[in-house]
Amino acid sequence: MVNKFYYIKGGCETYYFALKKLLEDHGHTVIDFSMLDDKNFDSEYSGYFVKNADYSGGGSAMEKLRIARNIVYSGEARKKFEKLVKDTEPDLIHLHNFQHQISPSILDVIKKYKIPTVYTAHDLKMICLNYKLMHHGKICEDCKDGKLRHCLKNKCVKESAAKSLINFAEGSVHRARKSYDIINMIITPSEFYKEKFIEFGVEPHRLTYIPNFFESVPKKINRRDDSETYYLYFGRISEEKGVLTLAKAIGREFSLYIVGTGPKEKEIEDYINEKNITNIKMFGFKSGQELYDLVGNAKAVVLPSEWYENGPYAAIEALSLKRPIIGADIGGIPELVSGNGLLFESGSVEDLRHTIEQFEHLNSDEYEKMKEESLRLYKNRYTPESHYKMLSKVYEKVKE
Repeated sequence: MVNKFYYIKGGCETYYFALKKLLEDHGHTVIDFSMLDDKNFDSEYSGYFVKNADYSGGGSAMEKLRIARNIVYSGEARKKFEKLVKDTEPDLIHLHNFQHQISPSILDVIKKYKIPTVYTAHDLKMICLNYKLMHHGKICEDCKDGKLRHCLKNKCVKESAAKSLINFAEGSVHRARKSYDIINMIITPSEFYKEKFIEFGVEPHRLTYIPNFFESVPKKINRRDDSETYYLYFGRISEEKGVLTLAKAIGREFSLYIVGTGPKEKEIEDYINEKNITNIKMFGFKSGQELYDLVGNAKAVVLPSEWYENGPYAAIEALSLKRPIIGADIGGIPELVSGNGLLFESGSVEDLRHTIEQFEHLNSDEYEKMKEESLRLYKNRYTPESHYKMLSKVYEKVKE
């Protein structure tokens, strides 16, 4: 399995390590390929990992040029990946997030040795050069016409002409070389992503939908004194997640807990302080039992995303803990709300506030039914057992 980060950085890595454990529990040997980092977990294959690449900025002009070249095509990654393949002779390759820090150069190795390959599309990189189908805070599907130059025109990558040029070069090179054609099957964790890939020209027979899964939760959730009195957002605090929209919708009437960190964290803190809001509390990063207790005692989990969300782990964890969901009607979120919560118009402060007020007026029977529906949905679709069955069929198919 290939993923550019070998520590928990986000949802993709959460899935990677959960899947690694799931496969090993079923008797498979999982061979890792990733990037070196001080935060990495231990791996017996770390000697094959590529050197650390920091794309946050800084460095000399030559260093920036080297980084740009490696994003487009990393000779180091290709060489080390080939040595790993030759030394371990894998039956199958499962790709996760590999672009940029590793680069699509490894696809040449896969092609050379004709190894069956699947790719889980945790984001939209295959059809959008900035991963999100979004720029300058707005949804964008300009590249649906097949012309990658929109990335340059719109400065899609971090609103930078230089970074957009690098991504344009990467996309153009690998489109010309048909690099991604070597992938036998593309797995999307939401039906929405599957349909979006088809809209952008990916052949339907190369796509299959397998939802993410969540491992078993602890048997005991410690009851808090504030149980079922607060709404909860937990996850990355970034522009596309809509956390500021949520804060504005909550107003001063309802209790909101925000758990997580991210680039927009200070903006949320400043908003709370400037408005002198006391009913919104920020908890920073939480994990383990402490996080389970916060989620398991929430009145509802809110997903206020303003981009094409895939199959968010926050939602699946909420389902497993019998929490209702108040979700934006965008991306794969509606697939997670079926009798177990309410949807609202993405990006709309007014509609989100109206939806929260509607939720407040549920009677006890309606609320309990939503909780039971969340658990039922989890058990029917998002367990490790069901995931392994679906994934095994895909593995066997590409190996035929």
